[in-house]
Amino acid sequence: MIDTEAVAAIGEERIDWRFKGLPLAAEGRTIRQAAELGLNLFEDGFLGPVLTIDEAALEHNITTMAKWCADRGVELAPHAKTTMAPQLWARQLAAGGWGLTAASAAQLRVYRAFGVSRVILANQVTDVPALRWIDRERAEDPTFWLASFVDSPQVVDQMEACLREVGARPADVIVELGRTAGRAGARSVAEALEVARAVAASPLLRLVGVGGYEGVLVNDPSPHSLAVVSDFLARMRELTLLLHDADLFETDDIILTAGGSCFFDLVARAFAGPWPGMSVSTVVRSGCYITHDDGFYRWMSPFSRGEAEYGSLRPALRLWARVTSRPEPGLALLTAGKRDLSFDAWPPEPQLVRSADGSVRPLHDCVIKQVNDQHAFITLPPGQDLAIGDWAGLGMSYPCTAFDKWQLIPVLRGERVVDFVRTYF
Repeated sequence: MIDTEAVAAIGEERIDWRFKGLPLAAEGRTIRQAAELGLNLFEDGFLGPVLTIDEAALEHNITTMAKWCADRGVELAPHAKTTMAPQLWARQLAAGGWGLTAASAAQLRVYRAFGVSRVILANQVTDVPALRWIDRERAEDPTFWLASFVDSPQVVDQMEACLREVGARPADVIVELGRTAGRAGARSVAEALEVARAVAASPLLRLVGVGGYEGVLVNDPSPHSLAVVSDFLARMRELTLLLHDADLFETDDIILTAGGSCFFDLVARAFAGPWPGMSVSTVVRSGCYITHDDGFYRWMSPFSRGEAEYGSLRPALRLWARVTSRPEPGLALLTAGKRDLSFDAWPPEPQLVRSADGSVRPLHDCVIKQVNDQHAFITLPPGQDLAIGDWAGLGMSYPCTAFDKWQLIPVLRGERVVDFVRTYF
């Protein structure tokens, strides 16, 4: 499923000025050697800001999600664009992952550099260079399997023309269902049937499943929103049955795939058997569960609203930044901004302060009210104080736009670094 030797080789890359936030003690050492130093995040020269991963929370989330999927008989193909970190992919796959999900050919190139052999590309692929490269990868590695999405007869025609131009072998595709004014996907079950018929008529495409993404339909966990999602998933199920009855699938094991990081519980419920006369594999594509967060997913995750027997997922990301200015009462500025932290969904959450004497205390009722390129503005209530040089620990919301700003991320047990995670955005 993944080339573990290639993943291990990440540890042999040497650390230099490209990796922000790291101390001089790591300079010139390999990633593996730097991890073996057991550096203290606050006492061994790290330069704030520094994004960190909590090892215990990371392991908890991986094992919790794996158990949840196994108990419900669904497969997990994490959307690996969340982290773009092969070391983390390897842990997800080792825990029982079915494969990985990608959104672009550029991401897929990283996956293939590390030998990932089973991928759902949850997007349309219609350009000749990408299809030529994919075909070459398939020819060179018979274990490599890929299925991409199609959502209109025009996409089918374009894909077929590109495959014919490069002389490619038949490619597996999944018909994508969407909704009016939504993102990609056929706008109705009837339109999706037309897409499937176009695939069936093509000698260069094979229909292997039905896909969709419910996460863009709603933005809250209200009963109304849950009903909207459930209705969409019911239409996906209906489409799957219609395609089977029309004998349009070209596989004995049909893939039915949905499930971001907010509604995978509804996906498992909607796609559960029975499937008379059919072999159907439900594949959820959740990605953000691996580090969870201190904002959007804390609010939206199924583990926060109905899967209590598994315990909550734990936020694993924290960004530490120095207090660099106290220009007026009730305001502190940190050495972290848009270049360093996620801010596009929910603002970061001030949680802890570590003072020069090594003491750590919680921050209460503090708010990030503004983020510039290199500064975060914290409003402080009366009685809450921060001193110049203090480390402030911020909880992150929305992992996808936290990871992409960091090439090398320390993994912590307590304050000690036990590993580094390399990303490839």
